[in-house]
Amino acid sequence: MVDSAIGRLLSRRLDAKESGEDAGFTLIELMVVLLILAILLAIAIPTFLGVTKSANDRAAQSNLNTAIVNAKSVFQQNSQSYNLTTNATYTTPAAVMAATLVAAEPNLSFVTGAVSVTASGQAQVSVAIASDGNGIILAAQAKGTGNCWYVIDNSATETATGPYANLTGATLTPGTAYGEAKAATSCTASLPPATSATVSYSAAGFPNL
Repeated sequence: MVDSAIGRLLSRRLDAKESGEDAGFTLIELMVVLLILAILLAIAIPTFLGVTKSANDRAAQSNLNTAIVNAKSVFQQNSQSYNLTTNATYTTPAAVMAATLVAAEPNLSFVTGAVSVTASGQAQVSVAIASDGNGIILAAQAKGTGNCWYVIDNSATETATGPYANLTGATLTPGTAYGEAKAATSCTASLPPATSATVSYSAAGFPNL
């Protein structure tokens, strides 16, 4: 439709030129062209923004997948426990794990508190460890959407205490669970939010609310 409309305008200009008439575009013709361009932009811009937001979410998920693979490797090397030995520099198991994961994946930044998309962006991952050392929670926030994504891995059943205080179901049982909090104001592994209209968890992969 757009091609045919522009084609007709050009054909009229060509006919006018051949007949010796003024070949300039009329105001109406220019307005028609501008209207067509506006329609195309109205279609293209939302599509572009949607693709960009989706890519940011996928990037955050990819970072979490990389982090959990490395964390499971540390878990196996530490006699099947996420509860790493603390020291004067890193006084909590989560802090030791964060430092260990940085060494394994220097392209990512690991913290024990809330992550931020303003500084390190979605290359920043939050880490929390279950008090019994049998579970780990990782969180990353996507730029643009602000969605907070979670990966929770348990080698044994956890209780709803500590970083698991708000969690139920698959997030407490042995295995790996995945979560999403839409447009989260805070994104931290130390206390993931409870399931709600904007928060979902699944054992089958990252949810999509």
